[in-house]
Parts: sequence; C-alpha cells; structure tokens
Amino acid sequence: MTLVPLRPLLEAADQYKYGQGAFNVNTVAQVKAAIEIHEIFRSPVLLQGADLVNGFMGGRTDFLNSTIEDKRKGAKLLGDAVRKYGENSPVPIALHLDHGQDLDSVKAAIDGGFTSVMIDGSSLPYDDNVELTREAVKYAHQYGVTVEGELGILAGVEDAVFSESSTYTNPLQAYDFIKKTGVDALAISYGTMHGPNKGKDVKLRREIVTAIREILNHENTFCAIVSHGSSTIPSYIVNDINQLGGEVSNAGGISIPEIQQAIAAGVNKINVDSDIRLAVTRNLRELFEDSPELRASQSIAGIYQLLSGNKNQVDPRAFLTPIMDTVMNGTIPTDDIRIAVDQIEKGVKEVVGKLIINFGSVGKASLVEQLTLENMRVKYQK
Repeated sequence: MTLVPLRPLLEAADQYKYGQGAFNVNTVAQVKAAIEIHEIFRSPVLLQGADLVNGFMGGRTDFLNSTIEDKRKGAKLLGDAVRKYGENSPVPIALHLDHGQDLDSVKAAIDGGFTSVMIDGSSLPYDDNVELTREAVKYAHQYGVTVEGELGILAGVEDAVFSESSTYTNPLQAYDFIKKTGVDALAISYGTMHGPNKGKDVKLRREIVTAIREILNHENTFCAIVSHGSSTIPSYIVNDINQLGGEVSNAGGISIPEIQQAIAAGVNKINVDSDIRLAVTRNLRELFEDSPELRASQSIAGIYQLLSGNKNQVDPRAFLTPIMDTVMNGTIPTDDIRIAVDQIEKGVKEVVGKLIINFGSVGKASLVEQLTLENMRVKYQK
C-alpha cells in the first residue's frame, strides 16, 4: 500500500473511538521496526519525523543547527525509507512532519514525500499563528496533504521546542482557529508535557477536550484533536537504564489510564517520542553490558564511548553518530552494526506494540478509507 494522507486515519479514529498513535522515528531501522509491529497488529501506521529529525537524517549531527538543505535531504531519505518498507504493506501508512517551524520546512517535507505536516505557530501571537497556519493549509491542501496546527503552549523540551510553563488551550478560541485556518487537526495544551520529565501522577484536563469536541459536534465541523507530549515513560525501562550505568532522574510520564480517558473524551492522535528513545537507549546499554567485546568493535565502539560519556542522555541521536550511513540509508556493512540495529528495532517494537494495544487501534487498519493524495486534493477543492 502506498503512503496515504493522514486525514482518513484521523477520521477513522474519530468515528470508531480509538487513539491513533503517532510515533516519532529518526533512523531507517526505527522506520522498519515501527511498520512491522503495526502490521502484526493490523493497525493503521502514523510515523512522524520532527523538523530537526529531518536535519539529522540529512547528515547534520548537530541537528539543532540544521539548515533547510539538511532538512530537505533528510525528509527525502525518511520518505524513501517509509516507502521502501511500506510499499507492500497491508495496512495504511501516513508520514507526518512534527513541529514544522516554518513554511520552508513544510515545503521540504512535502517535497520529500510526507503526506501530512504540522505547522507550529503556538509561540506566536494569536493572529500571527492563524495567518501562518492558514498559509500552510493553503499550500499543503493543493497536494492533498493533511495539516495540523497548534494552539496553546506545552511545557518541556523537544528539540527546538521549549517552554518553562504551559498555557492551556481556550476551547472557544480553538474553534475560531479551526474555522479561520481550515486545519485538519489541532494540537492542544491540556496538561501533557514534552520530554521525559512530565512529573508524577499527571492529571489531564479532559474538560478542555470535551468542550472542544462538543463545539465541533454542534457546528458539524471535523477537526482531529491531538495530544502532544504523551509518552508514558515506563518506569521499568528507566530503572533498567540506571542499573546499566545511566543516570536518568525525575522521569515520569502520562499514565495509560489518563491517555485512555482522554481518547474517550475525544482525543484522536497521540504523539509519542520519549518512550522510543528510552527503549533504544536501554537496549544499546544492555548490548554493551552483555557483550563487552563489542566495546572494542571497529564499527560500533564509538556508540559505546558516547553512551559511557553521556550517562543522563536518552536521545539515541547523541549515540548513533558513529554509524550515520546506517542511520540515514539503512546500510549494514558489518555484523556488529547488524547486532546494534537489531537492538534498536527491538526497542521500537517493545514500546510501540504495547501502545498500539492500549490506544485501541489493533485491527483497525481495515476501517480507514483508502484515499490517495490526489483523492484528497480533489476533496479539498470541493
């Protein structure tokens, strides 16, 4: 099955009342593993490449300084990887740009084959956010590409997205924003946070979700509600990392019951990044603990050295720079790299598989309307 626009996946999630997991990937190995575990559970697939992940995939190891050319190259490589492993898939697959910073990033993602994009103007004054988002919608919809906007500010850190505090989304303003911009999906602030340190026993303000959903239903308007910063931060994985020499402290996530109640209230898309980072970091640490001879491997010793020197780091992009050709292109020139890649894939499958089950998307692939980008382009025109 070729890549499909995100809109039909969101409509199915809304109609059948399950959560569509949106999983951030930043290597070819993660793409492969994420698609395979979704196929096992016959779940629709939504993979995300954050704006600066595209820079990393483009070869920019200091990805916070990514240029538009880095992002353009990386978007193409990420799109190629999803097409390669999803070409004959029995489940629908969408590829989404997470936290697009500007229209140039949106255009680079669409050129690379992304079927959905987010434009994040949440830090701008309201009217400026509306105008930026409207422009992104106007550009993307002419290609049949789905658009997500954001209203409200989440605390925490994710690449270049940072805020010390949250500003909750106003439901009335949310509807005004949706009508003025024409977005297909809206990321809201209702108590989630970016990063692995969300706090203990987080309680989500589901009344915000309920109010937005009630307004949309009353006005007969479709817009998917998106929950960013929704990683669960499994404590057992954090404990494993620390027992293997890591130093991860104050880590906490959103509990599964809280997310499930948010889905019941009307959340359709649930973004997850940190869980995958933690599982991959744990598996790489475990690999070098169980096979100490690999610490001297010509091809992956550099990974071990970076792990050892960054005990509180849980972002695999900080460790995988010694094998950038494998990261970007999926090449596996040595047996030792194959072993490392296997651990990366197992980490992705472990956490993504669990969340597919808990979000309720098992077996839902057949419920998604099979529309192409061209089909969506025509629908948008109408």
